[in-house]
Amino acid sequence: MLDLDKRSITYLPGVGPKKADILQKEAGISSYEDLLFYFPYKYIDRSRFYKVAEISGNMPYIQLKGQILYFDTLGEGRSKRLVGKFSDGTGTIDLVWFKGLNYVTDKYRPNTEYIVFGKPTEFGHTYNIPHPDIDSMEQADQVANGLTPFYNTSEKMKKSFLNSRAIQNLQYTLLSWLNWELPETLSPDVLKRIHMMSMTEAMRNIHFPESAAKLRDAQLRLKFDELFFIQLNILRTASVRKLKLKGIIFPTVGHYFNTFYKEYLPFELTNAQKRVVREIRIDMGSGRHMNRLLQGDVGSGKTLVGLLSMLLAIDNHCQACMMAPTEILATQHYATIMGFLKDMDVKVALLTGSTKKKERDKILPAIASGEIQIVIGTHALIEETVVFSSLGLAIIDEQHRFGVEQRSRLWMKNAIVPHVLVMTATPIPRTLAMTLYGDLDVSVIDELPPGRKPIQTLHRYDNKKAQLYEFLRKEIQKGRQVYVVYPLIEGNEKLDYKDLEAGFETFKEVFPEYKVCMVHGRMKAADKDTEMQKFISGEAQILMATTVIEVGVNVPNASVMVIESAERFGLSQLHQLRGRVGRGAEQSYCILVSSYKLSNDTRKRLEIMVNSTNGFEIAEADLRLRGHGDLEGTRQSGEGIDLKIADLAADGQILQYARDIAQGVLDEDPELLSEQHRILSERLKTLFTRKINWGMIS
Repeated sequence: MLDLDKRSITYLPGVGPKKADILQKEAGISSYEDLLFYFPYKYIDRSRFYKVAEISGNMPYIQLKGQILYFDTLGEGRSKRLVGKFSDGTGTIDLVWFKGLNYVTDKYRPNTEYIVFGKPTEFGHTYNIPHPDIDSMEQADQVANGLTPFYNTSEKMKKSFLNSRAIQNLQYTLLSWLNWELPETLSPDVLKRIHMMSMTEAMRNIHFPESAAKLRDAQLRLKFDELFFIQLNILRTASVRKLKLKGIIFPTVGHYFNTFYKEYLPFELTNAQKRVVREIRIDMGSGRHMNRLLQGDVGSGKTLVGLLSMLLAIDNHCQACMMAPTEILATQHYATIMGFLKDMDVKVALLTGSTKKKERDKILPAIASGEIQIVIGTHALIEETVVFSSLGLAIIDEQHRFGVEQRSRLWMKNAIVPHVLVMTATPIPRTLAMTLYGDLDVSVIDELPPGRKPIQTLHRYDNKKAQLYEFLRKEIQKGRQVYVVYPLIEGNEKLDYKDLEAGFETFKEVFPEYKVCMVHGRMKAADKDTEMQKFISGEAQILMATTVIEVGVNVPNASVMVIESAERFGLSQLHQLRGRVGRGAEQSYCILVSSYKLSNDTRKRLEIMVNSTNGFEIAEADLRLRGHGDLEGTRQSGEGIDLKIADLAADGQILQYARDIAQGVLDEDPELLSEQHRILSERLKTLFTRKINWGMIS
């Protein structure tokens, strides 16, 4: 496969510039290798021939052998169609085409024997097969000998005669050109350990399976290959970084950490928090560069762990910074940390895009001189004007909202790369964490601080609004506040979901005695902040919003989260939204409002939410229900996972096996420099070529 990635698909017989352009835009196929790795999504058994007399209305795809007796053109304008009367001696059936009529009559001749393949549909009391695949008897060995692959195609592809069958023909052309032989991607020692079929055999059987058993073996080998190279890349990057990047040594647990721990700690740390602080202390005292992911559910006390880590940096004469994705979140972290520190002698500054110039002119020199010890901010921290005296620890909150390139600019601010702690409240399933964050050491806070009551989650249908309003009124009368979240901003006739603006008007009518405010993604940042402040300060009792409030806002007095059209949200998103309440000591509620019409999957999703408050259980369930694509969050620049055949929800065991084998290879040869591993090194270069090696950074 060594140069197949460089050969343009344009030059494959049967493609040409026009089709190449469509294949690239619609299917991401631009090279010979892209085509080979464009795998079928299903297979249909074509070893059996049916008789026309056997056809009934509920049959899947069928295959017939016989002759077209004659063609007839029926209808006018848009309803014009070509009908071929087909017979196999046991009866007749109509073959119907609505486009490409001339192409069909030029290509197929009456009274010639053909193999016909398609899905029969019932029309009146007769059956027809719309747009069937038709092959000559000479091609029987190629098309009618068992499992036939089906490839995903778009409408644009079909219009350019690039349907599933055409893709299959291109695969046949390419594999024939290669003499059905492909270069091996794995080194001999790996092949010996895994006992799987060769790449040549796997590629033949994925596109043209000899049997169901061979197909399963081919899928296993190709899934292993895909996951093995992802893991090899992640683990090699991590091991090279550990070898080459030295960390600043923090030998001292000193005055700041001890004073805070003994005199200012607001409550006893949970065992999980103690364990994580210990892991961070060991990392930062080891002389190795810390690159740790801290996972913890909303409200589990990550910010407090972050503060303790920053105090360790200050004890060792270094500065620390915390970078958040939004101004609201940065401001909230600042308020929380100032609340924790009270009158302790620690200099903390907040730096965001809206920090006034006068204020900024004071802050920047104080950061440069080292007078300011902790800086909290948004990506304003990575601007060139921000210069640290000695940055020892960088904490990044909700990392999936920052591109790799953005984060890297933070590390460039120091001669020695600062220790890195990445915090996320998005519980990441194990298989996904191994793939997205496999190069980070992972710490988990898996218990809530004392005094927090679990949030009660209820599912209600939207025709019971009167009871819901009554419940909300009682909660507000107790002095509580309410979030109401909608999936859409404006109404959309195609989607039968409630929209935020209509909801805003309704709530103002239903609750005239209370203040209702509204926030959504299309508002200017300043307007959004103003509305948010009304709710945070308690001036407004009800906040109507789209999912812009998913990350961050901490309003301990808000005890009810209503999620309208809850069926529109994924599990992880519902869980994130639910985490906005339950911040105080009062009993909090999350009410999922949906229509009666729900699919089985959606009903399952809502049941899981009602029955579980464990973020990790929910994330695993979400991965099973939805696949990995939706869980990645914003794709990071240049490093989204684009899996061609493996499925993180179903292939966890293969992933673990692939990671173990990759780790075994790197234990023997950390930089893949030996001759026997050259094949792995070359393959990694082909798969993961990047202009800049962001992997060394984080």
